[in-house]
Amino acid sequence: MYDEQAYWDEIKMTTGVEPSDAQRQAATETDGPMLLLAVPGSGKTTTVILRIGYLVRVRGVDPSRIKAVTFSRASAQDMRDRYARLLPDQTPPAFSTIHSLAFEVTREHLRRLGQPYRIIEGDAESEEAAVSADGTPLHKRALLRELYKRVTGSVLGEEGMEELTAYISAVKNRLLPRDQWEQAGTMEQAAEVLEAYERFKQSGHTQRLLDYDDMLTIAEQALGEDDELLGRYQRRYDYILTDESQDTSLVQHAIIARLAASHRNLCVVGDDDQSIYSWRGAEPAYLLRFREVYPEARILYMEQNYRSSEDIVRVAARFIERNRQRYPKQMHTANPSAEPIRIQQLGDPYEQARYVVQQLQEAEDLKETAVLYRNNASSILLMHELDLAGVPFYMKDADNRFFSHWVTQDILNFMRMTYTDRRPELLERIHMRMSGYISKHQMAVVRQINNGESVFDNLLTHVQLKDYQPKLIEEVRDTLREMKGMPPKAAIAVIRHRLGYERALETMCKRLGYRKDHLMALVGTLEEIAGTQETMEAFAARLQHLQAALGEARGRRGRKAVTLSTFHSAKGLEFERVYMIDLIEGVVPSSADRESEALMEEAARLFYVGMTRAKRRLELLSYRRREDGKAEESGFVSRVRDIQQPSAPPTVSSSSASRTPGQGSSSAEEPPPSGPLTILSKTELSTGMALRHRLIGRGEVVSLEGDTVEIGFAGGPRRLSVQICLERRLLERLEAI
Repeated sequence: MYDEQAYWDEIKMTTGVEPSDAQRQAATETDGPMLLLAVPGSGKTTTVILRIGYLVRVRGVDPSRIKAVTFSRASAQDMRDRYARLLPDQTPPAFSTIHSLAFEVTREHLRRLGQPYRIIEGDAESEEAAVSADGTPLHKRALLRELYKRVTGSVLGEEGMEELTAYISAVKNRLLPRDQWEQAGTMEQAAEVLEAYERFKQSGHTQRLLDYDDMLTIAEQALGEDDELLGRYQRRYDYILTDESQDTSLVQHAIIARLAASHRNLCVVGDDDQSIYSWRGAEPAYLLRFREVYPEARILYMEQNYRSSEDIVRVAARFIERNRQRYPKQMHTANPSAEPIRIQQLGDPYEQARYVVQQLQEAEDLKETAVLYRNNASSILLMHELDLAGVPFYMKDADNRFFSHWVTQDILNFMRMTYTDRRPELLERIHMRMSGYISKHQMAVVRQINNGESVFDNLLTHVQLKDYQPKLIEEVRDTLREMKGMPPKAAIAVIRHRLGYERALETMCKRLGYRKDHLMALVGTLEEIAGTQETMEAFAARLQHLQAALGEARGRRGRKAVTLSTFHSAKGLEFERVYMIDLIEGVVPSSADRESEALMEEAARLFYVGMTRAKRRLELLSYRRREDGKAEESGFVSRVRDIQQPSAPPTVSSSSASRTPGQGSSSAEEPPPSGPLTILSKTELSTGMALRHRLIGRGEVVSLEGDTVEIGFAGGPRRLSVQICLERRLLERLEAI
């Protein structure tokens, strides 16, 4: 064993790292429960490794007695690699994901019960013809499609599949009882499908069928019911560490709590301000309630950001203060200023994409550049423009759903109909999306006619029609024939308007709950891509090319290529330059986010995660117009703009021992002087109220929601942070005239 100073000398010699006081404290206070709250870029993974190394080198703990659990396989491997560099002569401790730990427990539990099992996720998805005796598929997604059709009578598309699997995962990770399933999501009959799914997995096959979430729930239940099994795992490990704990679900926390119950040597590392996975069951509130579970716990703060410039750190730290359900932190940095955060508003999404490509063409090092967005759909137009410009790109979470989406397939099928109207299977796919109002029964009759003639002529000649239908069907037939050879962008305009596709989408949105802005954005992206092609054949080939390019982009990791990523997948990454795009209301935050303060706080955390990926340059991009009308800059961007207004620099306190979650953090900034008309409290604001903003001018309160006030000014409405306006004494009442 080493003495403590010898250990730190070794660390400095082998790594060149001089740990901060906070890192040393987190590494050396090893006994009992600890919550380590680490702001972005504070070196938390390094600190976890330093703590493990301290246990091994100084405390003499056998590495096999230490269990380190993290969120993903990539994170677990990163920890192994760092540990090997730090202590190359030591056997590594047990680094693993929570799922691999749970599977180990589940496997042992089922073996003790003599219960054979079969995994129906992961590799099982590639099995061909894996079915039960009655023909039911034995891999998760196919099984859910089959059960969904049995329960609802409808076909489950890719978007529905994503919503259903997220719902199921959230139910299990939150350990919800059956009587709460209906309230856990908005998808109709999802609870009935889940019930059928669980029933089939446990009794519909000779083996018990397990998905990844089952590994968690079974492991938690087994540890709670089998004292012998629990005791064996408790005796196996003397120290337990969990990383990225803000992304851990209730069932995952419960597993860790059971394993640590005997010795309570549990170190939980995370950041409540970076919790962005509640939609799949993550429970950030666990961190806020940590002292309720472990009253003797120490709570340590790592608040120095080593990653980003002072400009970015200062604004990001102020931005996240809008949230109330959090531990107040005072993120700071010793890094110098680089340049202020840039805020750009373009005309529309297409101008935005071209602007980004132009910037990337001038970038010195694409590998150190990232474009971040909330939804994967945002990547398609950008990828198209990058490909045309010859700019290489890497996609961390490439998603093919755009190319298989029913909207994309609809447009292609309309185009196919311009070449031949003698294929009834083509008409069957789109007859509900046009202005001919062809019913399912009429379509079924046409399908039975195999005379090789036009499907429209067969409708007019052999099918009983309503009085209004013949003229409409003739117009559709003639329009499609006129479109033959038309340039693809013009063809899409005809499909949208003359053939009634846009009206059909509006009807579907009202009937089925689809988001019109999302569907119209897909159509707009297709139209923009079509504008670069001369023929419909070339357009179809372009889509195939982009789909192939998407697959190739997965293999460019680590090469000289710009990274395209969602905010969610960018967590843990860092870049010299970051462009955050599509920052408009309805996207960031989404319309659903504005339905509750909890969702708004998560949306703010997501925005904060995006901001803190940048080291030196951060650019926030929005636009004024979108496919379905006017676009409004995100209120989060407006807040950043307000924060960046010149002000006295804040004083950072080094003490955080007495802070508790939910407190507002104090600021040492001196506010501007207030006058007799200055508005100092949110209660003084009301809808319809006339007021004056010191920097913008006279306005009227349009709406007031949470921390956001919308004020109509002469130059247009603005969404502002109430907190910032009050702190800076920006609002004044107007005297009655």
